[in-house]
Amino acid sequence: MPRRARDKSSTGTYHVMLRGINGQKIFEDYEDYRKLLDIIKEYKEKSGYEIYAYCLMSNHIHLLIKEGKEDLGIIFRRIGAKYVYWYNWKYKRRGHLFQDRYKSEVVEDDSYFLTVLRYIHQNPLKAGIEKDIKKYLWTSYKEYIEGEELCETKYVLTLFSRDKKRAIPLFESFHAQKNNDKCLDYYEQIRLNDIEATEIIKKTADVIDLNEIQNFESEKRNELIKQFKNKGLSIRQIERLTGISFGVIRRL
Repeated sequence: MPRRARDKSSTGTYHVMLRGINGQKIFEDYEDYRKLLDIIKEYKEKSGYEIYAYCLMSNHIHLLIKEGKEDLGIIFRRIGAKYVYWYNWKYKRRGHLFQDRYKSEVVEDDSYFLTVLRYIHQNPLKAGIEKDIKKYLWTSYKEYIEGEELCETKYVLTLFSRDKKRAIPLFESFHAQKNNDKCLDYYEQIRLNDIEATEIIKKTADVIDLNEIQNFESEKRNELIKQFKNKGLSIRQIERLTGISFGVIRRL
């Protein structure tokens, strides 16, 4: 069956995601994250694109990007090929690293643009990896506060205020708002490995030993199980890592 043609954005702006093949990790250490950001920065001039937001997670990435001289297909072939070549060399591996083509959705107006911006920056929070948006190293959030490196922050900040001193607090306040933002994502499609799942459980439940959860009052325990499931953990995975019975988890 032929692939469906991608929707074209009238603004040239897209929310793009790229994930590791079979949900596998695409970053192992600090150097890997840094390398991909350097590659994205390197090709900005050649391909003519603009980046407004990014988030690098262990097995997938999010970008808010505007096409320039080249379309998304060429852009991501360039970025992907160079990163995979380097990654395979570093880890002495062969073969594909990314899952199929990138996935994208169009961004047609300022309202949805800001929704996607916030959604990308909040990814580590929604995945249970981090509780403070300012502490996660691999999003562009800090560029809006501390100064740009890769992103076109000036345009975004003008959407909040023409006065930069006023724009930054408004930007922070916008990101702190409770929301039910729904954007294109991979969480329902990927399978977390046990290391990632363990970290999510520990941070969500605020425990050091996962077995502690068995001793929680049933109401608190059940609420946590629902949160684990919402964050992408499978029933079998929760059972295996926490020791809570399959039947209890399945009923929730």
